[in-house]
Amino acid sequence: MRRLTILLVLLVICIETPALPQTTSPQPDPELKKLHALIGHWTYAGENKPGPLGAGGKFGGEYTAQMILGGFFMQGIEKEKGTGKLLALGMEAYDPANKRFASNWYYSNGTVFSGTLTVSGNTFTWAGKLVVAGKEYLMKEAVIVSSDLMSATMSNEISVDGKQWVPSMEGKLLRVGPVAKKQSTM
Repeated sequence: MRRLTILLVLLVICIETPALPQTTSPQPDPELKKLHALIGHWTYAGENKPGPLGAGGKFGGEYTAQMILGGFFMQGIEKEKGTGKLLALGMEAYDPANKRFASNWYYSNGTVFSGTLTVSGNTFTWAGKLVVAGKEYLMKEAVIVSSDLMSATMSNEISVDGKQWVPSMEGKLLRVGPVAKKQSTM
């Protein structure tokens, strides 16, 4: 009798299992593939222009970008030397409800950037609010990646009032290596 009960339970499990809904893991939005031109390890150098953010001066550093958390986000890390050392952590994410990229960056001097990223071919344009030492600025930054994906130019503009924009920075990037293939899942 006991064997019959076990056989009936197994039979019910075998019959009902295919009827259970199949769940699939969510997949990153295909729009995120547009960010892949930025993935890798880069060095950069440039010049901050005199203006609302200070006297200006030369800078150089490293930028590393990789897809993380199952490919749903791109993480960027900057290590920069100029008038001092500056570290930054950024996150780019695609918002499918609003059909746009959200961008948030945090710097070791307390500066915060929050805005959007638009991608048109190999041109990446960040636009949003930059908060430096408690003061808000509007910022636009364009990075244009070469067709071979090995170099890029960057330029930045700042506005105090949203009407008048002044050049704030320009520089060049050079890809020096790919990022590790492994993605961080958590």
